[in-house]
Amino acid sequence: MPVDEYLAALSKQLSGPRRRKADLLAEAGDHLTDATEAFEADGFDRYDAEKHAVADFGAIEDVAPRYQAELAISQSRRTALLLFAALIIQPIVWQSGAWIWTSVPDQATPLNDLLQTVVRAVGMVVIAGAVLAVLATGIGVRYPVVREHLSRATALFTLGGSALIAGIGVTMTATSSHAPGIPAYGIVGTFVVLPLALVSVQAARCLRLARA
Repeated sequence: MPVDEYLAALSKQLSGPRRRKADLLAEAGDHLTDATEAFEADGFDRYDAEKHAVADFGAIEDVAPRYQAELAISQSRRTALLLFAALIIQPIVWQSGAWIWTSVPDQATPLNDLLQTVVRAVGMVVIAGAVLAVLATGIGVRYPVVREHLSRATALFTLGGSALIAGIGVTMTATSSHAPGIPAYGIVGTFVVLPLALVSVQAARCLRLARA
């Protein structure tokens, strides 16, 4: 039937978060069903009614880009939320005196002191950016300029911030005046590098959807 064929073709053109994609296809299906019933009420048989409903809904090449933009925004929100979650645990990892590499050193290490200052500043900026991105995927999408650039900006910001913080974290561990050892690298890898790597995967997907 025309409606089923149309929805199947539309689904093939879309990529993004599964739940949001399913919601969009369900909304399209409901609209097409309502339109079909309206045409049937005007005297068309079911097949012709579906054909008219599909024609009124729009060609796949016109509809798919709008739906894809919605999926990109949904991915942006997911990416921003994951970035925020990955960063709010960082104060635990770098809490002064909690771990051997964050304890007061016997001898000051200028590079390590500088990195601690930098990572705090960068972390605050990235957290603020993540919050802004979450807000932008909500109320901000009302504005065309935000919708147009949001997904790409969120992806690039997340990739840059994640790489910078992870790099600083590993460098801080390596330059600590205390011998960091495997446990230190293990904790940094588990609570800093790994979460930010997972966030970066989502950001890369966000960037790909923004270009679709």
